[in-house]
Amino acid sequence: MPAPLSLSARAQALQPSLTLAITAKARELRTGGKDICSLSAGEPDFDTPAFIRQAAAEALEAGHTRYGPVAGEPQLRQAIAAKLSQENAVPTQADEVLVTNGGKQALYNLFQVLLNPGDEVLLPAPYWLSYPEMAQLAGASVRCLTTDASGGFRFSPEQLEAAITPASRLLVLNSPSNPTGMVLSRAELAAIAAVLRRHPGLAVVCDEIYEMLLSPGHTHHSLAAVAPDLAERIFIVNGFAKGWAMTGWRIGWLAGARHVVAAASALQSQSTSNVCTFAQYGALAAISGSRDCVREMAAEFSRRRARLSDGLMAIPGLKLLPPEGAFYAFPDVSAWGLDSMTLCGRLLEEVGLAVVPGAAFGDDRCIRLSCAASPATIDDGLERLRRFGASL
Repeated sequence: MPAPLSLSARAQALQPSLTLAITAKARELRTGGKDICSLSAGEPDFDTPAFIRQAAAEALEAGHTRYGPVAGEPQLRQAIAAKLSQENAVPTQADEVLVTNGGKQALYNLFQVLLNPGDEVLLPAPYWLSYPEMAQLAGASVRCLTTDASGGFRFSPEQLEAAITPASRLLVLNSPSNPTGMVLSRAELAAIAAVLRRHPGLAVVCDEIYEMLLSPGHTHHSLAAVAPDLAERIFIVNGFAKGWAMTGWRIGWLAGARHVVAAASALQSQSTSNVCTFAQYGALAAISGSRDCVREMAAEFSRRRARLSDGLMAIPGLKLLPPEGAFYAFPDVSAWGLDSMTLCGRLLEEVGLAVVPGAAFGDDRCIRLSCAASPATIDDGLERLRRFGASL
């Protein structure tokens, strides 16, 4: 029998998404009859609002089923540019916007067109688990700016300055953060901008996918609005998945300097081509319509976020910095004496609780729990976690 084909070096080095794997495992166990409570998924449990679904259905019936422009439907690009200009105070033209298959493709495309082998990506840790893999696929290395709860999961300007080398090409900012829920203030962004001005070769990508999901008292700010003089090297990634509960629609966007966006569009033309045409009409309705549905879902997430946080802080042995946004909590579980992978495996097997190990996000002391679930599910998960902790 012939030997199996060998994989490329980059394929062998690639790690699949652990969050998706755990969510799939929880579904498999539940389908097999096991009692499973999942607080692992980064996905709203709400239905996409009806007016958005209706717009897509009408576009489908109107025959919007053919290939479209690679960079996105012109009306949608214009609407995204208007949103950035008016809501985020980042002046943007339609040709500075690329519509992508989710925010993940926007990030991937940007990494591919900006990074060369030997470049460095500066990455605050804990981080969303796909950033390092995307950097590696582009041939770049990652230099982490390690943070922890005692410092609010924030890096200092001095820490950023010390991390920058001649190879540093791209800084990743994710606010509100997955997994920590940290939200950067306007003053903190201004301090980061002051460092960036001393390093003109360093670009920044701002992942703002959770911008509409904030705890009371917190406000989202875009770096390009705080430091408009740096706008030519600041890129914004966002999408419809979290704020509008449109995860399966796979519609995101990249915005920034038009020559870079044009390069990312050229890359997309050789990979996926345009995003599903009729789905873009649903996205157009979402971004052009009332924000009432977004505000209602965000308010419910705030209630759930508080419920999850309060419950975690009441469990002996756990330490939590309450999240300021997004829909996750990232408690320190190191007092239980287990690494995060072992702990999450035992939680799933022994009490049927699916959560994500912090090792996937660069911090093995913690685990990530999602409040993108019903209050009853959150309470169930907290009770299972409490029961497991009491058994140790």
